[in-house]
Amino acid sequence: MGKYSKLLRTVLTGGADVNIDYSALCQLMVRLGFRERIKGSHRIFFREGVEEILNLQPRGNKAKAHQVKQVRTVLLKYHLGEIDVD
Repeated sequence: MGKYSKLLRTVLTGGADVNIDYSALCQLMVRLGFRERIKGSHRIFFREGVEEILNLQPRGNKAKAHQVKQVRTVLLKYHLGEIDVD
């Protein structure tokens, strides 16, 4: 199991929302087919077929826990956790 598959599983299980690396989460979003727009410290992710727009910003080098939860909600809603990311 590769790095991004492990990260995807961690995000989907919700066991460590406060301990998710920000840059790895952003790379995971790109690997899941999201397009990225950068505006200051914010990274905005969107994807065709997904209504929600995800706005991520770091807290230090970690992702904010409530934003990880938003990512998890979208991934589960659209069944995006089943995509091979490695």
